[in-house]
Amino acid sequence: MTTAVRCGTAGAAGRPRGGVGRWIAGALAAAALLAGCAAGGAGRENKDSPAAPPSTAPGDTFIGFFSPEEGATVGTGMIVSLRFNRTITDRAAVERHITVTADPAVPVAGHWFGARRLDLRPAGYWRSGSRVTLHLRLRGVRGAPGTYGSQSKDVAFTVGRDQRSTVDAAAHVMTVERGGRVLRVLPVTAGSPRHTTYNGIMVIAEKYVTTRMNGRTVGFGGEYDIPDVPHAMRLTGSGTFVHGNYWSPPDVFGTANVSHGCVGLRDVRAPGDAAAGEWPNAQQTPAGWFFAQSLVGDQVRVVHSDDRTVAPDNGMGGWNLDWAAWRSGSALGRPHPVAR
Repeated sequence: MTTAVRCGTAGAAGRPRGGVGRWIAGALAAAALLAGCAAGGAGRENKDSPAAPPSTAPGDTFIGFFSPEEGATVGTGMIVSLRFNRTITDRAAVERHITVTADPAVPVAGHWFGARRLDLRPAGYWRSGSRVTLHLRLRGVRGAPGTYGSQSKDVAFTVGRDQRSTVDAAAHVMTVERGGRVLRVLPVTAGSPRHTTYNGIMVIAEKYVTTRMNGRTVGFGGEYDIPDVPHAMRLTGSGTFVHGNYWSPPDVFGTANVSHGCVGLRDVRAPGDAAAGEWPNAQQTPAGWFFAQSLVGDQVRVVHSDDRTVAPDNGMGGWNLDWAAWRSGSALGRPHPVAR
């Protein structure tokens, strides 16, 4: 019998599915994201999109918390994201002073999700080996009446190898490809008929060797508190993860969908000191192997699930918009110039 478990990062406050997390890719600590998902048993799922970062103390400046961070190596699906600590009413002025350039050169366009979040991406995935730079020239730029920017800096990161994974929720498998070649086909358990997994393209936003998942952070009171969920990787801001699962029977993986929206891979329980790093033989399980092979910024696409497509503002869901729809969310109405 599958143990009833719902994921939720411990220590969070607020609405259901609300664990506080950080973008390992580089958002600063104040940029809070929701966490929470589940595997097995009864329950419900709240798939709200993440909240914007809280405002700072009263003042006349605004800043953008950005991801990825300086010097990061990311997957080809990485989307540059800025979350502002204040409401931006003059979006065109702000966007005009935020550019993203790449070598090899590609046009990049911004898309606003509300008044506090601006994401930027090219028409297609980044090319492996690209050097990408976020240019922030916000110092003195008016973002709203009486509010001006204070940042002027460049943030450079590198795009690594091209890894893409496809979860077939109906077939209960995940196919992992790198550079167009299949590395492995892994048995999974996805969302149950009552709590289905989103369809569409999601992107790994953060990685935890182990994490505590507490039902109190997602509106389930004291139903469970798992201190050591292994190999957890966030796919959405609302709480969808791909993670290791040591509590379900082995024959679940590849045959049945029993989670509350997450993608579960067979795993073993981690030793007590695993939070400080990987443990011996961790990569011998499907979850441990996939965790070791994955980068923040890798794409995970879900197909054949009885759910809607993930919202473009839920995590890095922006790849589910075509280029025309993406560009329509820019305050400038055109992509940034290609750097030569």
